[in-house]
Amino acid sequence: MEKIKMTQPIVEMDGDEMTRIIWKEIKDELLTPYVELNTKYFDLGLKNRNETDDQVTIDAANATKEYKVAVKCATITPNAARVKEYNLKKMYKSPNGTIRSILDGTVFRAPIIVKGVEPNVKSWKKPITIARHAYGDLYKATEMKIPGPGKCELVYTALDGTQTRELIQEFDGPGIVQGQHNINKSIENFAHSCFQFALDTKQPLWFGAKDTISKQYDHTFKDIFEEMYEKEYKDKFEKAGIYFSYKLIDDAVAKVILSEGGMIWACKNYDGDVMSDMVAAAFGSMPMMTSTLVSPYGYYEYEAAHGTVQDQYYDYLEGKETSVNPLATIYAWTGALRKNGDLTGNEELKAFADKLEKACIVTIESGRMSGDLTRITTLPNAKKLNSSEFIKAIKEELEKLL
Repeated sequence: MEKIKMTQPIVEMDGDEMTRIIWKEIKDELLTPYVELNTKYFDLGLKNRNETDDQVTIDAANATKEYKVAVKCATITPNAARVKEYNLKKMYKSPNGTIRSILDGTVFRAPIIVKGVEPNVKSWKKPITIARHAYGDLYKATEMKIPGPGKCELVYTALDGTQTRELIQEFDGPGIVQGQHNINKSIENFAHSCFQFALDTKQPLWFGAKDTISKQYDHTFKDIFEEMYEKEYKDKFEKAGIYFSYKLIDDAVAKVILSEGGMIWACKNYDGDVMSDMVAAAFGSMPMMTSTLVSPYGYYEYEAAHGTVQDQYYDYLEGKETSVNPLATIYAWTGALRKNGDLTGNEELKAFADKLEKACIVTIESGRMSGDLTRITTLPNAKKLNSSEFIKAIKEELEKLL
């Protein structure tokens, strides 16, 4: 077949360790034989981030603003051990955090549903997408250990010098205190991204917080979501046949467990951090979890929700056989290609993305899969394939569909 052409490039962000190896195999076996890939390449591998003082991450994020769509391989966020292992100049920040900050995006995580990998929650029949507000709260908090008796206050000093004070606690002995913040603009962008993604995917949207206890902080989140929905999105939601619902976070947790799924669940930063891992584990496998960064300004970045598969990378370096699940990384590529097709009117590219995803599902449902899936599948006679065999099996199915 003649290769599918791309009229507009996407930003390609390469990564680290075993996912970097799989990244190249996916391109060589499943993409470049069929698509004339048009990408702006950035190497976000830890060595190159170190050599560029992490400027490459900033450049990749800014390029995403220009070209609208990016696809990203998993990357290392270094700790002290990684600083020593890679002889780094310093302990660099999370690339994902840097990219999210520049694009001002919301992360949407959703499971890939396939027969034979059944959710641990028996009522779940449809994907549950977690939308995490990735700014502020606990992750930008200021903390202090209180050494002994005394008074702790919140103090706001206006530009004219006037002050507003609220007592936090009269301590009668040692304790701890923490100050969190958020900004209305970030919350508004979070809400816009959630409403827009719900309309794009035709799924209802839930948002959960604890406004009954946090009558200023969480209530502000609730107010912004509800006011924006009434002013800008209610009619659009009704026409699309979907709905928006605010729930107390504990009520949302209970209702999600009892539901059949099929909704976007928007969460504040900490809630989203926790619930995304819970949903991924309950659906069976982190390598079957997609991650999409959506900015209200029209920028999209697609990646796998999992990390760099460090343990199997060390096996690979020793010449041992590996069995890495490539699905979430493949879906990162298909998501980016499909969005590029949406933006450029390239129906052929969109159809290819659909067929590649179908080939992945057919391969697993035929009993051919990676080691992580053989341990949890309900399919009889499942066959464990090594990393390369799995990708080649998907290619066989793709050839049948093209």
